[in-house]
Amino acid sequence: MAPETKKESPLPGAAPERFEEILVRLRGLVERLEGGNLPLEESLRAFEDGMELCRRGTAILDSAEKKVETLLGSAAAPRVAPFEDPEG
Repeated sequence: MAPETKKESPLPGAAPERFEEILVRLRGLVERLEGGNLPLEESLRAFEDGMELCRRGTAILDSAEKKVETLLGSAAAPRVAPFEDPEG
């Protein structure tokens, strides 16, 4: 099994991607896929790209969550509370 390559930023030394940029790209891919006009190969590639963007976005969110946990409490007893959505 080939090792999984991790895509960070497109160029070495470039600024890391922002979560908002990933969301914009992901929304664009979703629009293209929902349009239903892509050939199968392009649809699969768009899906793969979308999954990679999801992984990178999740990594950014996980990192942000760890920072918040660190800021809310000490390393011995972090104060973690579930996020409550005011809309539902």
